[in-house]
Amino acid sequence: MKNIGFIGVGYMGYGIAKNIIKHKNNLFVIANKNRKPIEKIVSEGAEEVKSFEEFASKNLDALFMCVTNTPIAKSISEKLSNILNNKTIVIDITTHNKTGSIETEAIFKSNNINYVECPVMGGPVQAEEGVLGGIVGASDENFKIAEPYFNIFCKDYFHFGPVGMGAKSKLLNNFLSLGNGALVNHLAKCATGLGLDLKKVFDVAKLGSGNSAALNRVFDNLLKGDYTGFKFTASNSVKDLTYIQDLLKDFPEAEKVAELNKNYFQKAVDDGYGENFISELINKNN
Repeated sequence: MKNIGFIGVGYMGYGIAKNIIKHKNNLFVIANKNRKPIEKIVSEGAEEVKSFEEFASKNLDALFMCVTNTPIAKSISEKLSNILNNKTIVIDITTHNKTGSIETEAIFKSNNINYVECPVMGGPVQAEEGVLGGIVGASDENFKIAEPYFNIFCKDYFHFGPVGMGAKSKLLNNFLSLGNGALVNHLAKCATGLGLDLKKVFDVAKLGSGNSAALNRVFDNLLKGDYTGFKFTASNSVKDLTYIQDLLKDFPEAEKVAELNKNYFQKAVDDGYGENFISELINKNN
């Protein structure tokens, strides 16, 4: 049984936190702007702390951080690095920009705190099932320390090298998945506008090279009248694609594709749909 802290119990964080409890660990969580998942995870056995300083008294073996972006992660890390002891390993699930995890590691390293990045592939459903894909950047030594924790919430995980390499791989994978998500939205919207039977469009698409997790995630729900199949918001898509554009500056053709997809999600944000899931944009006027 380990003592584990968790910052960022939200769409993704809740499922990961749930699996930490399921594996018979002590879990300590701190509230964010959305109290609903906090109250839910506390009802399932977690203990809520009221401040970062309280983590110091919990004798933490590990602390998970699953926050929105690099600036937030760095700001929290500045506070934590003066609170945690050097036996605590930080496991950062945040999707960072291309240098964000390197900068975050440096903050912890200044106080001899071990750090690994492990952004993930999969959604909230996979998080609850404990079958996410972990994309790890870490020293060989820290990777070995963190491996038992990866097994709590990952079906499989891949060590890409030192901190920073995980962030690059995650962004490239999001380049693919967000691009697929945008294409599936366009497919559904255009098919409807052209008067085509959506179920038949889906059945045909599944037989060809266009078949993808994004296609199935959206259409499996869409055909039941549910537009929430792709649970990733337009505003988060803009954030990730901004990071992706920066990553791809030396690859101009790929960068243009990222910009085109970002513009699609940015329009949704500008139209007031920033907190809508990607698949919900299908029936919005954007």
